[in-house]
Amino acid sequence: MRSKRGISYKKILSLFRNQNGSPFFNAKGIAIGVFSGCFPFFGFQTLIGVFFAKLAKGNIVLAAIGTWISNPFTYIPLYYFNYKVGSILLNTSSNKIIEKSLVIDDLWKQGRIFSLKLLLGSSCVGFLLALFCGSIVFFIYKINIKR
Repeated sequence: MRSKRGISYKKILSLFRNQNGSPFFNAKGIAIGVFSGCFPFFGFQTLIGVFFAKLAKGNIVLAAIGTWISNPFTYIPLYYFNYKVGSILLNTSSNKIIEKSLVIDDLWKQGRIFSLKLLLGSSCVGFLLALFCGSIVFFIYKINIKR
């Protein structure tokens, strides 16, 4: 008996497997999607991924799928990790995310610093994950073409 709980894993896998285009075209789409999914732009990640995949002439369906790297189960660990990477790169690796002793003027400064750390970390982690996922997808499609 078939489940009526929405999209099943088999449908997603078959959608992934049945994409037309070269391995590079498909890998470019997934890489752009994964990169876009690493940023904390809730609700806009898919739109951003599809937009950039269209610009870069990559697979837009796989770009949309790639943005699912961030989902309700991975938001907190992914963005915390991105924040920590940004902190390390800016050489400000404090265990505190926002200082407790706040003056109103400092709040704006801390918000900018927090955002800078998060966006820098998201860029670096997104780039590395995009490179990794894009490479895997490229080789998966390359192997499937030879069969």
